[in-house]
Formats: sequence, structure tokens, C-alpha cells
Amino acid sequence: MAEPRENLNELISEAAVNKRVKEIAADISQKYNDETPILIGILNGSFIFCADLMRAMDIDCEIDFIKVSSYTGTESKGTVRLRKDISADITNRHVIIVEDIIDSGLTIKFIRDRMQEAGPKSVAIVTLLLKPDIAKLDFDIEWVGFEIPPDFVVGYGLDYDQKLRNLKGVYCLEALESE
Repeated sequence: MAEPRENLNELISEAAVNKRVKEIAADISQKYNDETPILIGILNGSFIFCADLMRAMDIDCEIDFIKVSSYTGTESKGTVRLRKDISADITNRHVIIVEDIIDSGLTIKFIRDRMQEAGPKSVAIVTLLLKPDIAKLDFDIEWVGFEIPPDFVVGYGLDYDQKLRNLKGVYCLEALESE
């Protein structure tokens, strides 16, 4: 089998990612200037984006994490399983869900609905990547870093079977040939 690192094509450079994260952080900081929102990072993929976003914000905020699974390898399983719930009380709080990528929309819809059940003051969504050609959403995404084609991508927290998260940019993973 070909090695995944041999099948990478840069889609978004490290510099472009860093610039866009700072722009989104500035916008969030302006919107919540007099508030203390809580960021809900979706593990494992969003942890790098979430950390960089939080460090670039210049307002007080809190953080918690939720973990779900919906993928095996490069294939969506079509269902979402809750692996770790948040521990914070988000009742009457401004919640910002931080996602690495929205493709079909299944995961973000599941998490958004779950957060809304807790009675927050508001729920907003920020995603680094959006695949508009395949996303089926009936609600808005407040902040989108980049719209991308429906290719499988890795890097900046996104993985292929738990590998390649440490790449500093975002890369398309070409089809891996099996022997």
C-alpha cells in the first residue's frame, strides 16, 4: 500500500490558515466583546484549530470539548456516536461550536441540536473547512475559514486513520492504492 504522505497535494498553505484563523478570531472577539462565550471544540479534529482560534481572540472565553465519531478511514459511517460529552453547564451561555470540517453536515447538526437542548443564550458555529457541494444544512454557519471541493483532506488537525494531523497546512489526500 502506498504511504499516505506520498499522496499529498497542498490545498491551503500554513500561512493562509494562520491568516484566516486570526481574521475569524478578530470577528468573534468583536461580536462577543462584552460577553464570555464558551468554545466547544469537537475532538479530535478541531483541537489545533480551536487552540489557535482561542489564542488569537482578545476577549475572555472558556473552552470545553465534545467527542463524536462518524468516520472510518475516508468513509462516513452515516451515523454519529457520542464518545465524550461536554462537562460545562451551557445554560444561558453563548456557545461557539468549533469544527474542523463540515462535509455532509451530519455531525454538526447532531452537535448543534444537542447544544440547543441545554438552553444556551445562543449557539454559533465556526468551521475551518466547508464542503458546500455536499453539505446538507438547514441552518447557517456563522464563520467559515475556507470552502473546499469534496476531496478527502488532512492536516491542521484533520486525519487519515489518526495520522497526518500534525501537518501545518491542509492537503488533499489522493486515493491510496491497495496491493
